[in-house]
Amino acid sequence: MSEEILFSVQNGLGIIQLNRPQALNALNHDMCVPLEKHLRLWAKDAAIKAVLIKAAGEKAFCAGGDIRKLADTGPDGVAYRRNFWGDEYRANTVIAEYPKPFIALIDGICMGGGVGLSVHGSHRVVSEFALFAMPETGIGLFPDVGGTYFLPRLPGETGMYLGLTGARLKHADIMALGVGTHHVPRARLADLEAALVAASLPDNAAVDAVIAQFQADPGPAPIDALRPEIDALFKGDSVATIMAALEASPGFGEQQAKIIRGKSPTSVKLTFAQLRRGRNLAFRDCMILEWRMCNHVGQGHDFYEGVRAVIVDKDHAPKWQPATLEAVSDEYIARYFAPLPDGDLKFD
Repeated sequence: MSEEILFSVQNGLGIIQLNRPQALNALNHDMCVPLEKHLRLWAKDAAIKAVLIKAAGEKAFCAGGDIRKLADTGPDGVAYRRNFWGDEYRANTVIAEYPKPFIALIDGICMGGGVGLSVHGSHRVVSEFALFAMPETGIGLFPDVGGTYFLPRLPGETGMYLGLTGARLKHADIMALGVGTHHVPRARLADLEAALVAASLPDNAAVDAVIAQFQADPGPAPIDALRPEIDALFKGDSVATIMAALEASPGFGEQQAKIIRGKSPTSVKLTFAQLRRGRNLAFRDCMILEWRMCNHVGQGHDFYEGVRAVIVDKDHAPKWQPATLEAVSDEYIARYFAPLPDGDLKFD
C-alpha cells in the first residue's frame, strides 16, 4: 500500500492522512485507489462511526491533483489520466454520498483535488491558515472534482466568480460562503482530533457537539462587502455578457475582466457552461458530465500548454488555442459535453 496515504482506526473513528507534505499533499492515482477502497469498507463496517481526513505538514491540506503527471503526453499518459480521473471522481462521489459523518481538517492550501476530498463531506473544519481556490481555468482545465455541483450552490454568483477567476479565499471568506462549516484554530486541531477519537459519534449532531468545544470566531469576511458586485457582474447568461459587465465596471470589475482574459479562453467558456448546467443536476450527473469533459480536455491543447507554462517551464506565458474568448464558439464548447464512445463514468 502507498505510504503517501495512511489509514488507521481509533475507537471507531476511521482516520485518513494525506502523506506527501513535500509535494503539498498533491493527490495521485496511487492515493485514490486505496482511498476509495477504505471509504467503501468503512461505510459498511458498523464499528466505524465516522471518518476524519487530514494531511501531513503545515503548508497544505492538498494543493490539488498531481497535474504534472496528468499532463504526461507520452504513451502512458492517456491511460493514467483515465484511471486517475475515473477513480478520483468515484472517490468524490463516495464522499458526497457517505452515510456517516465525514470530517475534513483543512489546514493550509486546499485547491482542486483537495477540494474534492473535503467540500462534499458533512464537516469541513478550516484553520486560520486555510487557503481555498479552484484555479483550473489558468491551466486549461475546468473546476472538476464536483465543482459542477458545489460551485453553483454557493451563495449568489460567488461560485461563478470563483470558477472563472480562480480567486483565492482565506478562512473567513471560506466560512462566509459555506465552503467551511467550522473554524478551529490550528493550535487546537490536534486536541479536536483527540476529542473526536474519545467521543461516541453516532451522528452528525454528536460531531457538531464535539467541534463546538473548539470553535472560534473567524472574524469579518472581506467577500461580504464584494457580494453585491459579484452577484450583479457575474449573473449574465453568457461569458460575453459577463465580460461586458466587468469591463464596464471600474475597479473590481475591470480587475476581474483582466484576470479572466489571462485564462484559457476555452476553459473559461467551458466552465461557464458547466456551472450553469450544474445548477439543475444531481451529484452523480455532475460527475458524469465532468468525466465527459475531462476526456475531451485530454484530447485538446490548452491543458498541456497550461501545465507547461505554470508547472514545467514556469514562464507563465501560455499560448492558448484559440487565443481569445471571442474565437471560442458555443458549438465548440458543446462538444465537450458529448457522450464518450466507450460510455459514461461507472460508479460501482
